[in-house]
Amino acid sequence: MCGVVGITGNENATKILVHGLEKLQYRGYDSAGIFVDDQAGSNFLVKTTGSIADLNEKITPEVQGTAGIGHTRWATHGGVTTENAHPQFSDDNRFYLVHNGVIENYQELKDEYLQDVKFHSQTDTEVIVQLVDKFSKEGLSTKDAFKKTISLLKNASYAFLLMDKEDPETLYVAKNKSPLLIGLGDHCNVVCSDSIAMLDVTNTFMEIQDGDVCIVKPDSVQVYDQAGELSERKHFEVNVDPSDSEKGTYPYYMLKEIDEQPNVMRKLAKEYLDENGKPVINDQLLKAMSQADRFYIVGAGTSYHAGLVGKKQLEALTGIPTEVHVASEFAYEKPLLSEKPFFIFLSQSGETADSRQVLVNVNAKKLPSLTITNVANSTLSREADFTLLLNAGPEISVASTKAYTAQIALEAIVAKAVGMSKGNQKATDFDLKYQLGLIATEMQSLVEEKEIINQVSKDYFVDAKQAFYIGRGVDYTVSLESALKLKEISYVHAEGFASGELKHGTIALIEEGTPVIGIITQDDTAGLTRSNLAETAARGAKTLAIAKKSLAKPEDTFVIADVDELLTPLLSVIPAQLLAYYTSLNKGLNVDLPRNLAKSVTVE
Repeated sequence: MCGVVGITGNENATKILVHGLEKLQYRGYDSAGIFVDDQAGSNFLVKTTGSIADLNEKITPEVQGTAGIGHTRWATHGGVTTENAHPQFSDDNRFYLVHNGVIENYQELKDEYLQDVKFHSQTDTEVIVQLVDKFSKEGLSTKDAFKKTISLLKNASYAFLLMDKEDPETLYVAKNKSPLLIGLGDHCNVVCSDSIAMLDVTNTFMEIQDGDVCIVKPDSVQVYDQAGELSERKHFEVNVDPSDSEKGTYPYYMLKEIDEQPNVMRKLAKEYLDENGKPVINDQLLKAMSQADRFYIVGAGTSYHAGLVGKKQLEALTGIPTEVHVASEFAYEKPLLSEKPFFIFLSQSGETADSRQVLVNVNAKKLPSLTITNVANSTLSREADFTLLLNAGPEISVASTKAYTAQIALEAIVAKAVGMSKGNQKATDFDLKYQLGLIATEMQSLVEEKEIINQVSKDYFVDAKQAFYIGRGVDYTVSLESALKLKEISYVHAEGFASGELKHGTIALIEEGTPVIGIITQDDTAGLTRSNLAETAARGAKTLAIAKKSLAKPEDTFVIADVDELLTPLLSVIPAQLLAYYTSLNKGLNVDLPRNLAKSVTVE
């Protein structure tokens, strides 16, 4: 949950590193630092707590070099201090290291090998750089000292980027479980956690595998596999306009990404539906899914919530029972599987560590799998049998919005495709192309209600201590996601509940003025949810409703269009996303970078 960048062979190293860190700030933003070397005897270490902007203020004009490494941190070991910021360095100031991941046995290594070494931080990372220094002093080359250090790690996740002042043009790179790419430039090469950090330098990247150790110079890259043998790795191109990851005229990425959702719906329909509305899905994928007797959807956070919607779509359109699991639980509390399971992994980044651990177990059992992700060539994409891309464009804000709706829309497309392949008449009759077109138009109308939603935020949420979203069926799943959006960026304690469960305990939490939002889009349960909403109002709650047009009452705050019940989450979530945004904004918080959270959770 940190971002790393590196470059060798470019005289603008400082500028490139800082710009790359700005692009990676969604991965961690409590501290940052860079180390650069001009290969003429001068080198500079600059690090600080706070944002990349804080780091930039500390970089004086003389901090220049042709090679360097950088890091933006989300603290795991050691508090948020300048000393704990990366790069970490050896006691003799020869080696500098940045690291994403967790070293579980760092204390044992420190006790066994480094009792006489002076430490300058409380991080697990410093143990690594001090070990490299120790082994180099014992006569090993930097590469061999680096490899020996890595060999001592147990159950570690890491993306390492090491520099040696005695060989400043060389970057020493290694990864295990944490994302890391090598970018191939013109007489320079780069290293980064995410390709968007270096798209201004190159769009050609090399995937590296767990256990690889790489030697990166300006004009060469050597990759050594786990056996220590030189290996070839595939190259791929990232065809993303670098400007897509810029805010443009928007004050925050989250608002930009909310506004992009109508276009995402149109892109998905264009990519995956032909002119007659028939899904365009890989035949082998359809065959594998059609043969399954049960689907297992695996996700975390927002992706888990999208999976709950996908369950209803898949069961309705394919007739195949579907389970949804929290990745971090499924990885270690394995349920009994059916005879012919098929796994579906949902992940915006494709690097979610908890989901990746489940996929490792799935691959070990040689079970079929599909990853639905926004990032081509990500780890989950590479390691699953099949991949479908969201094509939503870069999502930078920590609070996911357009990836959630893209996942739901693509799950519906997959469900229709599999259902049609099995001869399900409901799937055949499901006019998804028309529905997604209608939804895109209605999304546009909803995102244009910003002034109304801003006022509701001020009237109901800014001063609230807690809030509740309630609903039944698919509306309950949207309640979970809506509450997550509110609490993660506004710090208002919010929960989503099945409305029928209120009287079984939760209603005890209702106090005078507590906001309660009912989501009402399902014909069979609309009356029941309204009754539950009235129960909270009778106890002093300030109630709101997000209702489908055919079920709406004159007093309802937000009314969405009548679309198929399997797709109502694509619309009902929009007001909730904007309510969260404006509540955070009106409380003076950093919408895109909420405290204690990182966008891509790459450690378990």
